[in-house]
Amino acid sequence: MTDRKPNILFVFPDQWRKQAVGFLGEDPVMTPNIDRFAKESMFLDNAISCFPLCSPNRSSMLTGRYPLSTGVTTNCKLGLDIALNADEKTIGNMLKDAGYATGYIGKWHLDLPEQNREPEPASGARHWDAYTPPGEKRYGFDFWYAYNAYDRHLAPHYWKDTPEMIEVDEWSLQHETDVAASFIRNRDKEKPFALFVSWNPPHQPFGEVPDRYKAMYADMELEFRPNVLEGEAKRQAVEHLRDYYAAVTGMDEQFGRLLGLLREEGIEDDTIVVLTSDHGELMGAHDWTEHKNIWYEEAIVVPCMFRWPGKVKSGRDGTMFNSVDLVPTLLGLADLPVPDRVQGTDLSAVMREGVLEPPRRANPSSAFICHYPGALSEHREAAESGRNINAFGWRGVRTAQHTYVVKRPFGSSATERLLYDNMADPYQLSPKRIDDLPADAAAGKLEGELRHWLERIGDPFMLD
Repeated sequence: MTDRKPNILFVFPDQWRKQAVGFLGEDPVMTPNIDRFAKESMFLDNAISCFPLCSPNRSSMLTGRYPLSTGVTTNCKLGLDIALNADEKTIGNMLKDAGYATGYIGKWHLDLPEQNREPEPASGARHWDAYTPPGEKRYGFDFWYAYNAYDRHLAPHYWKDTPEMIEVDEWSLQHETDVAASFIRNRDKEKPFALFVSWNPPHQPFGEVPDRYKAMYADMELEFRPNVLEGEAKRQAVEHLRDYYAAVTGMDEQFGRLLGLLREEGIEDDTIVVLTSDHGELMGAHDWTEHKNIWYEEAIVVPCMFRWPGKVKSGRDGTMFNSVDLVPTLLGLADLPVPDRVQGTDLSAVMREGVLEPPRRANPSSAFICHYPGALSEHREAAESGRNINAFGWRGVRTAQHTYVVKRPFGSSATERLLYDNMADPYQLSPKRIDDLPADAAAGKLEGELRHWLERIGDPFMLD
């Protein structure tokens, strides 16, 4: 009898922050299905988005490699030739090679916008969107029902295997869950499956949520985190906060449908289920709304849960877990080899049932976080001046206690260092500005951690 590999269901909504999980008691959001699932899962309290922006972090989540290595150093958008490197291997390639039936549903956002090449694509793709044809650009995902990037949650569209756009008059989460359910019901039962479901909500536009979910929060008195200060960002958050919570509750309902289907199909115990996100959302914190591309907790800390009944322990764990660790950890749980090119760490030993003392010494003590300049004007200026644009931006490390960030704006020769003690100052209201690095022991240690990560990745960012 052969040892059959587990199925994999990997669900990742866009822009869902860790604070918006009901049982944690932070945001007043209703997530009953996710709360139950979390109790059955390994819930990772320190799951970090290494680059809290859609395309860069998706590239890391699906390859196990940092954005500088994948070539996705900003969003795949109009005017820039930025897309996932042609020679990359994603988890789709790896699992397909291991005999899995692979599928991808929803937002992709790793392809070049078609309008970068032609003004009127036959597919009808507009702005940042693209039809990704069958072949190598799907990176191992055989079943395909997806789009690149287009934010119309109540009137979404998709492509399968031809340029003919499939337009839908239904909330994207509900429709994509229907498609996922069909994939699972009609699977080849002789093979394990690996299905990746990429929901766009709760990403903006926040108001595009069915009324039945909005009604749940219509009379809710708004409460804001202490780092949401008076100003324009708070005014915008007042408009959007109830809708954000409504989208999360709707997402919870659709996730519950998928879990129920696994039970109905009798494959709950044979399926690794991962629920996570690419990054969070500030929602008024630190004077930002509709924003995430920064080092604050609301942006970089994401929900992350692994469930495999009888094989993965349930409970909460504080291991530092970066986006790049998703691929090697999934491969480790499935007893598959981790390719040498993968830069993340296999942390499956932390999760496995029956491993009483997992080898934590080898685990990362920090998570590398980063941002590379992405504005079109900056890229044009870099091309004209010969500057390496990837030497600028900000880099940092997040540990169990601290966030340490070094900023170097594009074109600047000056750096700014910020140290946050997230234990003493959980809302990050009082950063310590480091002007004399040798005089600050904590900052000096974290600077060493950051230097280690930069060297390991081959990042040209200039600390000195």
